[in-house]
Amino acid sequence: MSSASYVVRVAEDPADREACFAVRKEVFVVEQGVPQDLEYDAYDADAVHVVAVREDGVPLGAGRLLYGEVAAARAGGEPGVGSLGRLAVVKAARGLGIGVALVRGIEDAARARGLTAVDLHAQTHALGFYERLGYAAYGPEFDDAGMPHRAMRRAL
Repeated sequence: MSSASYVVRVAEDPADREACFAVRKEVFVVEQGVPQDLEYDAYDADAVHVVAVREDGVPLGAGRLLYGEVAAARAGGEPGVGSLGRLAVVKAARGLGIGVALVRGIEDAARARGLTAVDLHAQTHALGFYERLGYAAYGPEFDDAGMPHRAMRRAL
């Protein structure tokens, strides 16, 4: 998936993975104040990372897909459900459609792995964004890293 000014792709090489981590650090750790030890976790090693980069290689956004046993545990034990997470777009690039492109790229990665649905834990201020992309909230609001969240799901 691409536009005239950026491309979204699965982070296949170490440079792309580092770009994902740099975006997450800028958005979650620096901007939102999430402790670094909460932002990076053991799931990063096996996750599918997706990155949005400008044509000149500057990273603009990132997200990840968890699948398999880890994702099933997050989705109440349901097999075939992936977990979209750590979606972030740098402040200077917001409003350009990068978040939508990242979500669709993560969904494509989920389909490629045979998954039938994607769950996520959305910060409550982002519910409308995900609802416009076909996600539906379920369950009560909960705290994650000091911020209110809701679980959401979309069938693929």
